[in-house]
Amino acid sequence: MGVMNKFMNFLGLQEEEEVVERERVVEHHEEAETPAQELRKNKGNIVSIHSQKNVRVILNEPRSYEETQEIADHLRSRRPVVVNLHRVRPDQATRIVDFLSGTVYALSGSISKIGPNIFLCTPDTVEIHGSISEMMNHNEE
Repeated sequence: MGVMNKFMNFLGLQEEEEVVERERVVEHHEEAETPAQELRKNKGNIVSIHSQKNVRVILNEPRSYEETQEIADHLRSRRPVVVNLHRVRPDQATRIVDFLSGTVYALSGSISKIGPNIFLCTPDTVEIHGSISEMMNHNEE
């Protein structure tokens, strides 16, 4: 009991049951706040080592233009895709690259040529550093 409650009870201005009930309510609130306060204090000290999940790179070798939508779906799911266009005709390869260029532009991603008829398409969550220079014709040697 608090000193003020004892004094008021002594003078008869307050009944003892009312004082006990008030103290129970106050103690209950203090206990409920303590774990929340501890959590707030400790939350700033917690650092997750595995904050970034594994990144999956998709390898795709389309055989027709119709398979381009599947590649775009991977990009929309924030997965980088390596596209090998060796199995499609040159006119279809051009259409596929045009479609993928529009897709990565809409997603604020990027597309890079990493070899003859091989492209790397990445969403905005993946950065590409450096470049791969194309090999010169072997006939010039």
